[in-house]
Amino acid sequence: MSSRNRHFRIALFAASALGSLTLSQAVLAQDAAPQADAAAAAPQDSEVADIVVTGIRGSLQSATNAKKDAVAFGDSIFAEDIGKLPATNLAETLNRMPGVRLNRDISGEGTQVAIRGLGPSFTRVLLNGSQLQVASDGGTNGGSANREVDLDFFPSELFTRLDLAKSPSPSTLEGGIAGTVNLRNARPFDKPGTHVTVVAQGQYTDSNDKISPRGAIVASHTTDTFGILVGVAGVKTKTRVDGFESLGWTDGNLGAGDPGGNNFSYASVVPNNAGHGLVAGQPVDVVATSGLTRSQLSTALIPRLGRQALTEGDRSRISALASLEWRPSDELHFALDGIWAKSKRNYDRLILNWQVRNSGPGTSAQSTGGMIPIDLTVDDNGVVTSGTFANSSFFLEASQFKQTTKFWNINPSVSWQPSDLLKVDLSGNWSKSRFFREQPTWAFQTRPQSGVDVYFDNTGQGDYPAITTNIDLNDPNNGLWEWYRQNVALVRRTTETKGAHLDVTYGDEMFNVKVGAAYDRAQRTIRAYDNSPAYQQSVCGTGCTGATGSIPTSAIAGYLSPGSTNNFGHLASGNIGFTKFIRPDFEAIKQATNYADYRDNAPETRGAVTGGATGDMDEQVIGAYFELNGVTTIAGRDLHINTGMRYAHTKQEVIGPSQIGSTIVDITSRSTYENFLPSINLTYDVMDNVKLRASASRTMTRPDASQILPGITFSDPSALTATAGNPDLKPYSSDNYDIGGEIYTGGIGYVGVSAFMKNIQGFTVTQSQELTFGSLNIPFSSLIATQQNALTDRSLQTGVPVADLPITVNRPVNLSDLKIKGLEVTWVQPLDFLVKGLGFSANGTYLDQSSSSGLVATGVSKYSYNLQGFYENNGLSVSLNYVWNDDAIAVNRPQNGIQNASLRSKARGQLDLSAGYQLPFLNNGVRLTLDALNITNEPIRTTFEYDNAPYSVYYPGRTIMAGIRANF
Repeated sequence: MSSRNRHFRIALFAASALGSLTLSQAVLAQDAAPQADAAAAAPQDSEVADIVVTGIRGSLQSATNAKKDAVAFGDSIFAEDIGKLPATNLAETLNRMPGVRLNRDISGEGTQVAIRGLGPSFTRVLLNGSQLQVASDGGTNGGSANREVDLDFFPSELFTRLDLAKSPSPSTLEGGIAGTVNLRNARPFDKPGTHVTVVAQGQYTDSNDKISPRGAIVASHTTDTFGILVGVAGVKTKTRVDGFESLGWTDGNLGAGDPGGNNFSYASVVPNNAGHGLVAGQPVDVVATSGLTRSQLSTALIPRLGRQALTEGDRSRISALASLEWRPSDELHFALDGIWAKSKRNYDRLILNWQVRNSGPGTSAQSTGGMIPIDLTVDDNGVVTSGTFANSSFFLEASQFKQTTKFWNINPSVSWQPSDLLKVDLSGNWSKSRFFREQPTWAFQTRPQSGVDVYFDNTGQGDYPAITTNIDLNDPNNGLWEWYRQNVALVRRTTETKGAHLDVTYGDEMFNVKVGAAYDRAQRTIRAYDNSPAYQQSVCGTGCTGATGSIPTSAIAGYLSPGSTNNFGHLASGNIGFTKFIRPDFEAIKQATNYADYRDNAPETRGAVTGGATGDMDEQVIGAYFELNGVTTIAGRDLHINTGMRYAHTKQEVIGPSQIGSTIVDITSRSTYENFLPSINLTYDVMDNVKLRASASRTMTRPDASQILPGITFSDPSALTATAGNPDLKPYSSDNYDIGGEIYTGGIGYVGVSAFMKNIQGFTVTQSQELTFGSLNIPFSSLIATQQNALTDRSLQTGVPVADLPITVNRPVNLSDLKIKGLEVTWVQPLDFLVKGLGFSANGTYLDQSSSSGLVATGVSKYSYNLQGFYENNGLSVSLNYVWNDDAIAVNRPQNGIQNASLRSKARGQLDLSAGYQLPFLNNGVRLTLDALNITNEPIRTTFEYDNAPYSVYYPGRTIMAGIRANF
């Protein structure tokens, strides 16, 4: 690390520490601006609580006032000024609300939001009240093909309001059982006059010791009747993430009838160069060498691919907003909003694998002959804690990850109020999004039966198991590296939405009737292309022996070099095993193998590079509703009522590619269904400072878009499982009940409690069916080399022909009911009696779920909480925020043939600091900013059922952003 970077890093962390001390000492604070403009921007019939973000105290004061007037359950965040929404993207901003949980990319950045115990696919995300779909696929590892929206695509600087409705009203677009999020971009009349806002920051990450730029500029101008606002926000982040991956844990196959996952086979005959006094060619009793009983060894779990994973490169995002408003009279308002955005990820992923999956005796050039376990120890769960594995093998999986996502949206709207009692709102939307990912892979294997040992230590010596070996994995000239496989894989996605909404309201604040109609259409295409078999044949010859081809085995060393990363795992703790390994010269390999020609002529295939389903979906929805809003008096106190019914008629057409012989044929399936969705929201003023609330509703979420695609996806490298779609899946429906209330203690202070229950019908479970490979109608020649070798070796070991080998086919069906019960508690408290400007905000959520199948909704933390301490006065504001989420099921059981194994997201807390100082000159228009994210360097950890069986561990590291925000 250079002296300049080291000194800058020390200075930034010192600034973070100083900001924390300032919070506790509370010597200064920011002048809170009036909230009149932001309050005026909120619609009068708003049914959610508003949190107006100017100063910290001002935001909480507006939250308290607005919550008193709300009828339904929910929260909102407002930015009184452009560029002042908290956090780096909209997902991170929403994470500050009670009951919200983030899905994070391996880089640590929030991507998708889950609400009240249900995953992102159960949350409906709207843009300016209209449907929103983006063609992106969930982050670096990808694979998302459902209705989730990646909110890291949208910069917070261009938005001024986020609404989260937890209980629906009839006028809310259907589709979100968990809740509905509405994103509202900045508009010129949010702040009348002429204004220019500039945000400029440098972003430092300690994962790679690099500094990256980010910034935004927004300009607006209004006259008496016309306004225009334009804005641009951009970021280019230099990324590095160190991590460990296993792709699950499994046990070895000891013969017919052996229980468990059996994702590999131990040696039956001593391979060449095995060492340890073993004689090549002689039968070997692996139970005896292991030191375990046969029963213990048959279920002894080790990583399928214990591997160190290095991801490095850059990510860029640029977004532009244009908004026009014309108000020819007080009664007539026109608006036109347009958003364009482009995101690029260019990463190199270098993954050095201990090859367990598919290892065993075989006849291919990649067959290892099988490992010999020596002196193993296991715990009570069967997880191996230590041991030696003779005749092991490693392979380097080197991928280039090039991804581009584009999005644009046009949103015209008009509001007309010809009289005090009548209001008409009409809006339209049209959006398109395109996504392209190119992900070639070149894999290099240590020569089979070359005397490689693996020493496995899983005794708690580090953050994850330490895998070490007797060879130098960072030496390209050790004479051991051979070809393993190559992949040429691409995926293209497109989405297009269009719609129109009409809302008519008649009446006043004491009683009004609202009716409306909506038409929405969403079209999605996901298509994959793969030219791996032909490309591999040209590179390393038949069977990838390396005897022929554009880069034969004898030339491989010339395309490899020692790894350039000298501090892999520097954010981890303890002994994590090997930390240095080779890397390829990507560009030299591309040129030598004519890669571009194979990429450009890749034929269509049935599975995406991320393992997801491919196909097309066309969904048309016609909706209508009526809504009654009123106030009545009971026992001398006001009762506020919002009630009515929403109707939705859905027409779906899905097309899935299916293999017929050697040809891919599209199979079309059509379905139609309708839903009646009643709801009622009540708020009773028990006292001037006490509110009681209740809500009952029925909501729906349409079935997982990836699960309704017809056809079979066979992407398992072990060639053991396949996934079949089910076009007959019905939508989920939920009966929801909420009850709660608040006690307002004065000023910004209040204590709120809400309890809720969701009874979800039609929850999907996976049914498994055992079919033969031949019955899948998938040509053997169309499989990637890894799958071909796995089937061939399994056929050799079992004596069963390849066509008759069993394949487990998983298919989703509507079988289960799911019940979620929860409790949310919020406490906002000023501490001015101690120090003027000091205070805190806290919220916590408890969730409990049960189902008739025993399976649960994924991503549900039983406990979660958000703590914020703040201080502001005399120009300085400091906020310290801690968000914690308990363990959660990430993917339901079974996994890798282990029947009781689920993937579990481990509990994680993140501590962030945000500070700013308003300079006392330039008309108070310049503010210095400092943000420190993940101060305690928390990793992102997922386990394979047991705490000492990590599925993945990623280290995004700390991020510090320092800069200025100027208003002119």
